[in-house]
Amino acid sequence: MPSSNTQQGNPKLRPRHDVSFYLALIFVVVPLWSTVPFAWAFVIYSLYTGRLWAYTWQGKCFFIVTLAEVFFSVYHYQLARFVAAQPPLPPGALHELRIAHSRVLKSGLASLPEDGFDEETTDSSRPCSPAEDITQLTHDDPRAVDFREVLRTWFGHAPWSEIRAVEVKRWLYWAIFNSHLPEPEKIPSSHHAVLDEALDLLQKRAGVVIPEGSAPMYRPLLLTLDQVTIHWRPFAFYAAVGLTNRLLKAWLQRYRQVQFVVHDGLDFLLRRPINWSPTHGPPPIVFIHGLGLGQLQYHLFITRLLDEFPDRPILILLQPHISQDIFHPRFLTPMSRHETSTRLAALLTKLGWVATDDVAAADSDDDDDAKSIATSLMDTGARGITMLSHSNGSYCHAWMLKMYPEMVSRSCFVDPVTFCSWEGDVCYNFIYRPCRTGIELLMRYFVAAELGVANLLQRHFDWSSNALWYEEIPNARDPNKTFFLIAAKDEIVNSKRVERYLRLHGVRKPLRVDPDGHHGTALIAGGAGHAAIFEWLREAD
Repeated sequence: MPSSNTQQGNPKLRPRHDVSFYLALIFVVVPLWSTVPFAWAFVIYSLYTGRLWAYTWQGKCFFIVTLAEVFFSVYHYQLARFVAAQPPLPPGALHELRIAHSRVLKSGLASLPEDGFDEETTDSSRPCSPAEDITQLTHDDPRAVDFREVLRTWFGHAPWSEIRAVEVKRWLYWAIFNSHLPEPEKIPSSHHAVLDEALDLLQKRAGVVIPEGSAPMYRPLLLTLDQVTIHWRPFAFYAAVGLTNRLLKAWLQRYRQVQFVVHDGLDFLLRRPINWSPTHGPPPIVFIHGLGLGQLQYHLFITRLLDEFPDRPILILLQPHISQDIFHPRFLTPMSRHETSTRLAALLTKLGWVATDDVAAADSDDDDDAKSIATSLMDTGARGITMLSHSNGSYCHAWMLKMYPEMVSRSCFVDPVTFCSWEGDVCYNFIYRPCRTGIELLMRYFVAAELGVANLLQRHFDWSSNALWYEEIPNARDPNKTFFLIAAKDEIVNSKRVERYLRLHGVRKPLRVDPDGHHGTALIAGGAGHAAIFEWLREAD
């Protein structure tokens, strides 16, 4: 009873798999995937033949376990159908989308040499693209060539000569209105005007007129509209992850004096030193994790964080919808940008970690844990927080910088996916790209195609909200205030493009590229990236 749909894509030659792909497939993915059909086969066989009543107590226990897997697979299948059938989110405010679209087209538009920006002498706080006008480029202009190469990603890296206007309009209509392109006569006149304007600007930026017609074999990637890819996994897997995370939570509460608190719908771990002062103490650290297994995946890093800074308040925002916590009440209802940001801002205000008049601390009459942490009033001398995010956590980090930049005094981005997300590499690499290596297969099966993750990325993704621009980062070129850690061998992020984007905007000293790093290795002790994170965090003491 599979819950996987075939992903929309372009006709390509099948990738050459290396040895690690087959090892991961044979020894990890297939055994776990086959648990569900095996459970069905055993239950049906036991009931059909009547052998169930002849089993020993061990056999009957095994039958109960497999029966639980059968029931859970039906439950999982129904959830997968629910996710696949969800209507797309309504589009954002049109003026915001137009601004975002304009920023995409202006990105990299300034004619600056890649090593020509001097952060020590520039008079411009926002160099490069923000001030540029979108004008008609020539076909051979390097900026147009680069833009066309980037745009190909949204069409599965199709040859540029094969891309046609209908498919480009479909992609633009999705990006603006989060909807399928209707028949020409059914497009509202207001939408027609916006679409025509967007296409005209895109063609100027690309330096070409896109040929009319359609090439259906090179369909655009419409992330929130395409069929959802979900691969089943057994109840035992979810149970093991959930139990482990709860044990790790209990361990942190007992041995690291950490509180687990649910406040206004946010789950988080909190450690507050008794003698810490918001006016004289080091700034609190807020850590936002990425996709995966939740605490199980980040436990060693969190423990190191707690041990390394015993005198600093630390808050770890937990996100059950991307942590495979399938029985959490909000597993399939992730909070939006505005919900997450306003509630987190209210929480930080209530804790006395930030000083602002713009956020009203949210109260919950039936949340005793939330009330217990609100023992101190907001101190106007609070100096703000240090926000540390990893991978998908950089989206939430971006939301806070967009809405409450005054609260974040220092920012640390590790393996960020929020930069250059408009270029499509993260989307293609994580969800659409055919797997070639073992690590790509494992990331696809265990993370990208997991129910909660697929629901978030393929039904609740808002690209304009999730994209963070240089001009939205306070003190982006100050190495004491901001730190970017990028893995040169990142399997998901196009690290060269992200590095180029930041460097063209004058980011030099705050930027660190780990030449041997992969996505996530900076969180593992012993590496250069891991050491760099804690070295930068210690600078605030």
